[in-house]
Amino acid sequence: MTERASVSAWLSFPEWAPLLLGEAGVLKASEEDLLIYAKATSFDDTMVVKQGRQWRSICKGLVLGTLLTSCMILFYCLSSPQIQFNLPELPVPYSCAHRPAHTASNTNTSEHGQDQTPCVPKVDIMFMKTHKTASSTFLNILFRFGQKHRLKFAFPSSRNDFSYPSSFHRSQVKDYRPGMCFNIMCNHMRFNATEVAKVLPSDTMYITILRDPAELFESSFHYFHNLVPLTWKIPGEDKFAEFLKDPKYYYDSNGYNSFYLKNLLFFDLGQDNNLEPSDPRIEVSIQAIAKRFRLVMLVEHFEESLILLKDALCWEMDDLLFFKLNARKDSTVSKMTRELRARALEWNAADWKLYQHFNTTFWRKVDAYGQEQMARDVAELRRRNAEMAGICIEGGQAVDAGSIEETAMQPWQPIGEKSIMGYNLKKNMGKIHHKLCRKMLTPELQYLSDLGVNLWITKLWGYIREVINW
Repeated sequence: MTERASVSAWLSFPEWAPLLLGEAGVLKASEEDLLIYAKATSFDDTMVVKQGRQWRSICKGLVLGTLLTSCMILFYCLSSPQIQFNLPELPVPYSCAHRPAHTASNTNTSEHGQDQTPCVPKVDIMFMKTHKTASSTFLNILFRFGQKHRLKFAFPSSRNDFSYPSSFHRSQVKDYRPGMCFNIMCNHMRFNATEVAKVLPSDTMYITILRDPAELFESSFHYFHNLVPLTWKIPGEDKFAEFLKDPKYYYDSNGYNSFYLKNLLFFDLGQDNNLEPSDPRIEVSIQAIAKRFRLVMLVEHFEESLILLKDALCWEMDDLLFFKLNARKDSTVSKMTRELRARALEWNAADWKLYQHFNTTFWRKVDAYGQEQMARDVAELRRRNAEMAGICIEGGQAVDAGSIEETAMQPWQPIGEKSIMGYNLKKNMGKIHHKLCRKMLTPELQYLSDLGVNLWITKLWGYIREVINW
């Protein structure tokens, strides 16, 4: 279109008439003025078009994200096994243990580490995997132990948890049939003692792990806050500190995924996480947990916990070797002041009482084991772990997610971030160590796949997150 034609076109619009025409309909502006008007308006019109396209692109992205998320929720619902209340009640065998593949050197004791009478490793184990408590590191130990002794795991179907946060039901176990023998159960669940007891044999040893509730709350808040709509309205850059200023203002016990924000340990262990600090049911719950779990480990004393585990289960020192998995970059960890820590403990009062109880019983077990013997065993475990790090890990330490060279070694990341570190397998490693090193460095989801668990739902959710580019 020519410039003169543009002028004629603009004059055809009624909104321009009062500006350009006189009372008698005579043209007031010169042709040059009209060209300036036309060009300026064309520029504005072009900007409007571009902005319109941007908004359409954003809307398309929102629609796509909504559809994909809806599909994901639908897949989760369809994949979750329907609870079968009519399952026959067949007794579980007292023990599902067979003779483990142990060596003659396994002369650990079953209780206190002083007597060197030979014993047989215990293999029927229930590990209640709590959130943000180094449980992925311990899971790697269990996976390797189970493979070594050819044990049968009770795994979930199509995902890496037992339909969490729903309460556990035995129908959630892959290929479950009443009366079957399972040795180990260790994936995330909301604990239900009655249902778990219908899956595992009577001689099962129940184990779990706790973490200082203030530290756990900070870690959980960082990792899960994008999944909790309650946190989306919190202003400022430091949402963690802002939340603790007035948690009751932001918290809603009925909010979606709100359990991540209060007494998460209590919730994972199947208890009511919204009890008031003075409620006597907290103590009742703690006693029920103490009656069920023979060993409660502590993250802050992870190596001592493993030595107690070795003693209780008659394992070997080599069974305890580990590398720290799912560790966060230091730069993403909020630095808590004394005031923030006090507020976090007050807000998570049930978890704090739980932790204090089992911190006391933990050190009683250490005293019974022997302080000097414990110190020697911990030093030996650290020596062996350091030796394995030099053999297995390129550079000898964990690296940022962006520096992990092998896709199979990439850990699962929180939405919108790359804060979880991982490892690179050392190059030119001898064959004698390659298999063990790879197992020790393999993240949880990849190891589950190696053990034959179909994680199609978990993997699909991972692909969708990448497409949406959270």
